[in-house]
Amino acid sequence: MVIDLHGPGLWYATRSAGLVTLLLLTASVLLGVMTAGRFSSERWPRFLTAGLHRNISLLVLFFLALHVGTTVLDRFVSIPVTVAFVPFVSGYRPLWLGLGAIASDLLLALLATSLLRNRLGYRSWRWVHWAAYACWPLGLAHGLGAGADRATIWVFALTLGCAAAVAAAAAWRLVTAVRVGAR
Repeated sequence: MVIDLHGPGLWYATRSAGLVTLLLLTASVLLGVMTAGRFSSERWPRFLTAGLHRNISLLVLFFLALHVGTTVLDRFVSIPVTVAFVPFVSGYRPLWLGLGAIASDLLLALLATSLLRNRLGYRSWRWVHWAAYACWPLGLAHGLGAGADRATIWVFALTLGCAAAVAAAAAWRLVTAVRVGAR
């Protein structure tokens, strides 16, 4: 099989991998909030939330790599691999690609610290893990600013749905934290 670097296949792969990354990152954030809030029930034990969070986070990294890889290979817009990691150096939509680069750098830092969690200690790992809360809005802004499909109704509705879900989870977490603190 020959990959056509001039056809629309890579362009569609880039766009779809970006959207899947957003959906998976949203799910990972939601599960992370549930884990931090110690959510559990008889039908949904905490180990299930933590395990899903970890595995979906790995899928985020896979689809992010696919998104970056297909973007670099695609010849429609020349974007070198350095743009994925060095913020604001792109000649094409530098702000929006820069936000995506920061989000991917933070995700890589989260991966590295998670792999070294036992050596770092819980407090250091937790401090870096707070960066996860910055990844999601940066990735969302990247998609809204650089995404070719941002103006289509279904992509915009999907993005709004992701934002509403994260906002609801953050509100739930805040309310439960205040209730626990009040006791």
